[in-house]
Amino acid sequence: MSNISIKSREEIEIMREGGRILAGILEKLRAEVKPGRSAQELDKLARELVFSRGARPSFLGYAPNGRGEGYPAALCVSINDEIVHGIPEKNKIISEGDLVKLDMGVERKKMHTDATIMVGVGKISVAAEKIMKVAEECLYLGIDAIAPGKIISDYACAVEDHAKKNGFSIVRDLVGHGVGRSIHEPPQVLNYFHKKLGNVTLKVGMTLALEPMINEGGYEIYLADDGWTYKTLDGKLNGHWEHTVAVTKDGCEILTKI
Repeated sequence: MSNISIKSREEIEIMREGGRILAGILEKLRAEVKPGRSAQELDKLARELVFSRGARPSFLGYAPNGRGEGYPAALCVSINDEIVHGIPEKNKIISEGDLVKLDMGVERKKMHTDATIMVGVGKISVAAEKIMKVAEECLYLGIDAIAPGKIISDYACAVEDHAKKNGFSIVRDLVGHGVGRSIHEPPQVLNYFHKKLGNVTLKVGMTLALEPMINEGGYEIYLADDGWTYKTLDGKLNGHWEHTVAVTKDGCEILTKI
């Protein structure tokens, strides 16, 4: 627990402001997810919107473990079997029937928030509709389990139980995280039960990025050749939603909403 930061009321207010900015940007981007649109166009719009609101993109240049030049975009655009960190390249063109995940972080006054939305493009398959719906339900059931005195496994079990009940598997190699003073902070927030890693007790003032990632098929994943994009090993669909929340005396508050 010693490495887990507790945020002040002032810091949480800044995150609340940043979270509203982020939620507004994602809603504007949602409306632009259309067949024929390139992921690069969405990233360009995301950059314009975040800078125009007096904030900056948390992901742009982010280099975990001092890795190279860092992430090359403001926005992650992950489609269908892509789980996270999909690079919004010019030749990544959105098509009818795609399941698109838009993941973005916003830094405002040195405090970060992180969120992901899913968008079905036009008429999508029954399987895509179901995984999008169940992944969002997993997120909100998990949020309901966040309160001071509870442990991360309370959240994880709520997510895992609902996913499995609906026939989906939980990604195990990618997890949620603390967020605030940095875009990634302790603790890890697993979406599945783990006796050792899930026993962190939640306290008022902790801020967390909760992000259930569920797969249509098996939970196994791999890193694509671009060095950033994680994909399902079997090529089946992935579902992913995310909110940043603050633990409060009454439970928790979603910070990434309008």
